[in-house]
Amino acid sequence: MINAIRNLFGFGTKVDYADLVKQGAIILDVRSKGEYQGGHIKGSINIPVDTLNNNLSKLKKDKPIITCCASGMRSASAKSILKSNGYNEVHNGGGWSSLQNKIG
Repeated sequence: MINAIRNLFGFGTKVDYADLVKQGAIILDVRSKGEYQGGHIKGSINIPVDTLNNNLSKLKKDKPIITCCASGMRSASAKSILKSNGYNEVHNGGGWSSLQNKIG
């Protein structure tokens, strides 16, 4: 149970986010449009978490997806939504600014 919670919030196995991006991973920023406009990772896609279910067609299932938000809570929810809709390789990148540091 603890491991399931750790994995949901991105505290499980260490993920090499920079390597995932080099392999073509999609960075999905699930903050609001206004938050996204205030700063984001270059090349990321913005789909607010509350509209994610209606915008799944914008995301490919054959590419890794890294979710991010302000703190990691909404990105954890987004990861759960994606996993329950058949997206296999989804990682919670947590807060966008710390993720940006991890990917260089």
